[in-house]
This record gives sequence, C-alpha cells and structure tokens, in this order.
Amino acid sequence: MKTLGVAGLGLIGGSFVKAYNEYDGWQVLGYDSDSKINQLAVLAEDIKDVLTKDNIGECDLLLICIYPEAAVEYFREMAPYISKDTVVIDCCGVKESVCEPCFETADEYGLTYLGGHPMAGRHFSGYKYSTEKLFRGAPMVIVPHTFDNIELLAHVKELLAPAQFGNISVTTAEEHDRLIAFTSQLAHVVSNAYIKSPTARSHKGFSAGSYKDLTRVAWLNENMWTELFMDNRDNLIFEVDHIIGALTEYREALACEDHDKMRELLREGRIRKEETDGK
Repeated sequence: MKTLGVAGLGLIGGSFVKAYNEYDGWQVLGYDSDSKINQLAVLAEDIKDVLTKDNIGECDLLLICIYPEAAVEYFREMAPYISKDTVVIDCCGVKESVCEPCFETADEYGLTYLGGHPMAGRHFSGYKYSTEKLFRGAPMVIVPHTFDNIELLAHVKELLAPAQFGNISVTTAEEHDRLIAFTSQLAHVVSNAYIKSPTARSHKGFSAGSYKDLTRVAWLNENMWTELFMDNRDNLIFEVDHIIGALTEYREALACEDHDKMRELLREGRIRKEETDGK
C-alpha cells in the first residue's frame, strides 16, 4: 500500500485526492489551511486522515498544491519530517520562483524534489469543484533538478499514474515559465481585459461560441493569478507587449479603412494557427 500526501485541498489538490482515492493500492492523507475542508474530506472518506508532521514521513508521494510563496514555505517547514524515500512535487503554475528555493531545501535535507505543473483546471476554484476526472488526458510538466536520472523520472511517472495524465513532459523551470506566459497567463490577461468592454453588459442574445471561448478564463481567482503573474512578470510583459503591438496593427487598418492590410493581417493569423496547431 502506497501513501499519497496532498498539501492544499483546493481544485487541484482536491482532484488529486479524489483520483488517488479511487485507485487501488493507495491511501491518501490531505491537509488544507481551512480546518473545515479537512473535516469535510475526512467525512467524505476522500482522505484517510489529515496530513501532519507526525505522518508526513509515511508518504511515498507528496504533492504541494498551494500558492507559490506558501509552497516554498511549506516545504521548508516540513522538510525535517519528510522521509528521504518520499518524492516531493509542487503543483504551482510558475516554476523558477518555486523550484530554485525548493531545490536548495531538498539538497539541504537530502530529499527528492521536482517541480510540477498539472495543465488542467476549471473556472471555478475550491474543493467543492474538485473531481477525480480533472487530470485525465491532460498534460503534466515535470522540472527535475538534473536530467540524467532516468530511473527517477520513470518512478515519478509510475507514482503519477493514478491521476491518468495524457502525457508527462520534462523541461527546465526557465523554459516552462517562458512558454506558460504565452499559453496560459496571456490568455487570462486578454480574457479578463476583454470582458471589461462596456458592451459586455448588453451582450445576451448576441453571443455564442466565440464569446464563451474567449471569456471562460476571465472567471478566475484574482489572488492566485496575481501571484503567478508577478512571479513571471518579465515573460508576461514580453507577451503583453507583443499582443498590444499586434492589436495596434489591426486598429490602424480599421482607422485607415485599409482593406488590403486587414485582409493580410487576418491571413497571417490564419496561417500561423495552421502552422502551429494544424488545420
């Protein structure tokens, strides 16, 4: 029987708890800063017990599913009680600001730590919206301290099997944060800014798929996303500056009634989408 420990029972942590709880051969311990969530998880039999300093050493896998700064602090606080046989993975949405101090903590205490980012979510947050199906088919990104330990990476994939990720990618913290600024963070900024149009209040009856697709992630947790944005601000500024420049070109074509320019801009975007993601 293997043991999973999950620190932070929000959407991500709660979904890990529920996924592993359904998987044979695992027992689950969980902790949330909200004691009511701990009580609920125990009563629902999603976790066997609350994760504490006294039992954290029993974990084969420890997932830290809290905000970046808090994740770093939690790992440092709990490090003296974690077994050297435990694999520790944080699940934060940025990696450089988390991995660097956590690698230092792991080295200091002789622990095995990897950065991680499960690429899944919903526009609602919190334990009540967590589901055992959240990670099924989704990508998982892993950031190891070194890239030459094939046995460790194979072991990590085995430990993560109950979540049923679609694929697991291995990269550096720097490359993760560069790419995530485009694929996730910019999308949240654009969606959040788009919905602020004064026209938005009267859109009902005039909107369909395009509106829903573009505004889905405007419904976000502003506390968490502010921390993620600030931790990755240089990469995100690069992406914001680029899209501002691109939008300016579209505006100028409109203002000048330049049909040829608008047609070319739209054509460029269509071709880029085809080249990037296929038809």
